[in-house]
Amino acid sequence: MKKLFLSALVLSALAFTSCIEDDDTPIVIEETTIINNNNSGGEGDDSCIVKSGGIAIDETWTADKCYILDRKVVVQEGVTLTIEPGTIIKGRAGTGSLSSALIVARGGVIIADGTASQPIIFTSEADNISIGETAGTNLNENNIGLWGGIIVLGNATSSLSGDVTELQIEGIPASDTFGLYGPGEDGPIDDQNSGILRYISIRHGGSLLGEGNEINGLTLGGVGSGTTIDNIEVVGNKDDGIEFFGGTVSASNLLVWAQGDDGLDIDEAYSGTITNAVVILGDNSDHALEIDGPAGTINGACIIQDLTLIGNGDINSEYADYRANAQIATNNVYAYNFGAEADVELDNDAVATNYNSGLVSFFNWEIVLPTGVTNVEDLFVNNGATVTTPGFGSEATAITLDANTVGANTSNLSWTYANAKAGLGF
Repeated sequence: MKKLFLSALVLSALAFTSCIEDDDTPIVIEETTIINNNNSGGEGDDSCIVKSGGIAIDETWTADKCYILDRKVVVQEGVTLTIEPGTIIKGRAGTGSLSSALIVARGGVIIADGTASQPIIFTSEADNISIGETAGTNLNENNIGLWGGIIVLGNATSSLSGDVTELQIEGIPASDTFGLYGPGEDGPIDDQNSGILRYISIRHGGSLLGEGNEINGLTLGGVGSGTTIDNIEVVGNKDDGIEFFGGTVSASNLLVWAQGDDGLDIDEAYSGTITNAVVILGDNSDHALEIDGPAGTINGACIIQDLTLIGNGDINSEYADYRANAQIATNNVYAYNFGAEADVELDNDAVATNYNSGLVSFFNWEIVLPTGVTNVEDLFVNNGATVTTPGFGSEATAITLDANTVGANTSNLSWTYANAKAGLGF
């Protein structure tokens, strides 16, 4: 039997009194314990460091140890968390107030700068991946909701319901004030830098907080344009893959596989640019794209370009749903392997009117027609006001498989777990 160790930091932390919210979420004291964990160590050393509560001073997580998130771990305002390339972070199982997640509060910074050969991996504690590996052997894309996810919050412009200046992020109880995002009383910081997320793989998350309320794989709330979001993979998340709530941050080289709801989800006048993305629908997926507009009176438009959508065949999940007051340009899209009932939908009068005025636009869509569909424009469904000539769907062309001239440059995503496990040939 291996010994149980306590780090020096824990011994010093015991001199203080923890502050616990009513939902048992620790938000002030960080408690760090080195424990035996047979699934998690490198050769000759299978210890993990347990993290719980608020990170109040700068610290670094190193690749020679794995880290376990026990409930919510919060990078507080003014604090920087650095995570080395190749580091493995595991979320502990739990629902409701016991859900595990890594949260970067407004004013906090995360520097998680992995590499293609040494991605930073967030996964479930149940994953038997070991230090130095990039994949375990006991879980796959259908193992979902085993922990929470990553949430980054900022002060950039967000169009919030009722024109409030801040709002509690989806997935965090209202009593936890570290869950606030949006400009706040001092106004927006559109170029705010919340750090770097690069070469990050997020797997098996989306634990349930309440009925219909799961955590996304990566949630970005009011995040500013000074933040780097690049080469992010989300696999097997129970809710959305990546969701943008307002903010001005841009993102590139994204891959979402087998999410339980939507692949990429846009809300509250997000106004950045998403470039080079792939969404691969799984057995339980809903839409590849779900696009909403401003919730308040502040308008803002985003761009998605160079996008590949891979459907789930006869399960008939959807290409995309443009809803509410959506304002977006969706350009250079390649889509295939969808069922005959799948569609690209304008959901209501407001979004159809935005299409007529150019606030919603489509350019260079190439689609491999599903079996039974003979006209590409039939895949585009308008449930709102009458659209103008030449008409919704005229921006798309029917092609044969692999004859595309648009879509993502998938070679950029060859490093991903999805590419290795699904045999995508990136």
